Amino acid sequence: MSYLYFLFGAFFLFLIGIRIVRPTQRGLIERLGKYHRFATPGFHWIIPIIDKIYIVNVTEQMVDAEPQEIITNDNLNASVDAQVYFRVKSDEESVKGSIYNVNNFKWQIVNLARTTLRNIIGTLTLKSANSERGKINAELYQTLHNETCNWGIEIVRTELKQIDPPKDVQDTMNKVVKAENEKIAAIDSATAAETVADGVKRAKIKEAEGIKQSKILNAEGEAEAIRLVNEAADKYFVGNAQLLRKLEALEASLENNAKIVVPTGTDLVNIIGEMAGVIPIDQKK
Repeated sequence: MSYLYFLFGAFFLFLIGIRIVRPTQRGLIERLGKYHRFATPGFHWIIPIIDKIYIVNVTEQMVDAEPQEIITNDNLNASVDAQVYFRVKSDEESVKGSIYNVNNFKWQIVNLARTTLRNIIGTLTLKSANSERGKINAELYQTLHNETCNWGIEIVRTELKQIDPPKDVQDTMNKVVKAENEKIAAIDSATAAETVADGVKRAKIKEAEGIKQSKILNAEGEAEAIRLVNEAADKYFVGNAQLLRKLEALEASLENNAKIVVPTGTDLVNIIGEMAGVIPIDQKK
């Protein structure tokens, strides 16, 4: 009977000593208060009461630095908050450092981040703090990296969540931004109106140039017509003037009942005939 009790006790002791380490974890096994061995993912058995295992998460984690009021260089109270992303390195020395070199590394990271933010933003104005977020993140990351390197911790990145000024200052800043936007809109509207006016002006100039060109072409056409008329007059009026002169001389002679012998076939006979509407009849030879 005692033998069965012994087997049952041994089996119970075996069961309560079983420990399973997941792939996202690493473990440190201590025996009687001293470091004994490193526990990798898988099955492990420890001696109850004598051994103790400390499990450490080696995946990436995030802690919030929690909002805090920080006085900036221009004496304004800014509400600042940040997040820190980190992970415990998975090798044995790093895991030992996260347990033995720091007490509650998450709490330590939060307080270190808050102190670092106060030191950084305290040297900046509120405007520069908002415009230099990348610089603040870089300085915060570098400080945390340097301070936690012997904790077996890797700082992955840091991110500022907010840098909010007091409500009255925020209202003033909003009014300034609104006024600036209205100014830009007014400038854009004026520029658009100027562009339209410039387009109308160019259209009118084009129209005036077209009218001018049309008048020039009309004037050139009229001048060309006059030139052609003058050329025709110069060409044809000279001969007609000679005939007119002959007729005037004939008329003057007839007024005095003078007898004039006009040879047959001369131009004057033809002219008189034409004037009288008589076509001379050719005499037969």
